[in-house]
Amino acid sequence: MRLADIFRDHSQQRFSIEIFPPQTEKGEESLLNALTRLTEFGPGFVSCTYGAGGSTQQKTLEWCEKIQNVLQQTATAHFTCVGSSREELVDWLNQAAGRGVQNIMALRGDPPRGETEFKAAEGGLRYANELVELIREHSPNAGIGVAGYPEKHLEAPSMADDLDNLKRKVDAGADVIVTQMFYNNEHFFRFQEACQARQISIPVVPGIMPITNFQRIQRITAMCGSEIPEGLASRLEAVQDDEAAQFEIGVEFAIQQCRELLEAGVPGIHFYVLNKSQACEQILEELNFQTAT
Repeated sequence: MRLADIFRDHSQQRFSIEIFPPQTEKGEESLLNALTRLTEFGPGFVSCTYGAGGSTQQKTLEWCEKIQNVLQQTATAHFTCVGSSREELVDWLNQAAGRGVQNIMALRGDPPRGETEFKAAEGGLRYANELVELIREHSPNAGIGVAGYPEKHLEAPSMADDLDNLKRKVDAGADVIVTQMFYNNEHFFRFQEACQARQISIPVVPGIMPITNFQRIQRITAMCGSEIPEGLASRLEAVQDDEAAQFEIGVEFAIQQCRELLEAGVPGIHFYVLNKSQACEQILEELNFQTAT
């Protein structure tokens, strides 16, 4: 099923989950077990990321194939401009189509490790909207997702500039926007209103990363510019030597955050699960997500 079809029924709120390709056989086995449990809840789709600099792009396609053929779930493959010429990008699109991958998350991608700014490869693309255009040209029936940033992309000069960039991606042919993680719903609601003001009418799906380890989430939010509310940070700091307590606080917060978003009518929730299932399982059970029919 393509992304546009997944969110076509506005009466049904869907959830999705995001994984990354493991680097070891043990990691692969663990991820497959986690996905088996999570897919019992009936996700709209399962997305699989690239490694840094596009280093796992073949693994990404292999996992998308496994998601579809072994787990019988809709897969979405991440796809970036990093380090690839236009011809190489087209070759990847052909490979994806050959493996039956119908959905693509189109991203510019982060600069390779050790570099401070993004530089297009020789003969390559520089912006995500160019990548969306390329996908539409060579895979016109593909479902295309793009990223949105409720708290602004770190490289954008202003929120207005960032929203202009998003509008270009949408106008190029995107089907759905999936946001960067955030922990203050007011950021999302303002972002949603700003999208509407720019006549962006495709679904905007909030991205949620449950906090299970405070130090890890601090590193991640520092890299992407997401704010952890002071009250939540204080609670987590008070139990920073107690992993079980951090997990409990993080899951409780995510449940309340998701419940507020769902009550506000969001089309779905996208969970960044870090290849583990326990936190997401608890959240889905509490929110009463049912297996899709």
